Amino acid sequence: MESNKQFNALLQVLSGEQQVIQRTDQKAFTLLSILGVFMVFFIVHFQKVQINFFVFTLMMIYFSSAMGTIYYLVRVIVPRITPHKTKIEDKSADRSEVINPTFFAGISQFKSSEEYAFYLKSIVKNDDQLYEMFASQVFALGNINNVKNNNIRKSTFFFIAALLSELLIIMSMAYGRALPYLFPNG
Repeated sequence: MESNKQFNALLQVLSGEQQVIQRTDQKAFTLLSILGVFMVFFIVHFQKVQINFFVFTLMMIYFSSAMGTIYYLVRVIVPRITPHKTKIEDKSADRSEVINPTFFAGISQFKSSEEYAFYLKSIVKNDDQLYEMFASQVFALGNINNVKNNNIRKSTFFFIAALLSELLIIMSMAYGRALPYLFPNG
């Protein structure tokens, strides 16, 4: 009975971590799409920009912020994670390192589906090993979520900087065009 409560709690956390990963990926793709739209808009109207020191500085901020946004969004989509291996004694196999058969990296280490099925059955027989396997997966997903969330936070900062610099460029252009009409005798 106690074992079922532990597994249910672990599976609940696992489900939550998977949902966080999906939402973070969705945010990254959305930000990347929005940035693409703003970049196309900026590139189309780039020829009309009257370059002065202020606009040039804003353009450098814009381009470096856009590149920073893209860099960190790519790191959200494809996070670089160091592999985590769980060390427990597996008496049913000749290994002291248990392969996590719930991740593609663990699954791909098997030569055939029969070998994979045999290994999975051997882990399922032992409640402690099964719990360790799912705990390892929850831990790995938590680390992935941490990396993804740090990168989405950084990309959001760069995204806001890019949008602000683009808006300031547009405002300076509007001010430059409106200046003769605002002060005709100046």
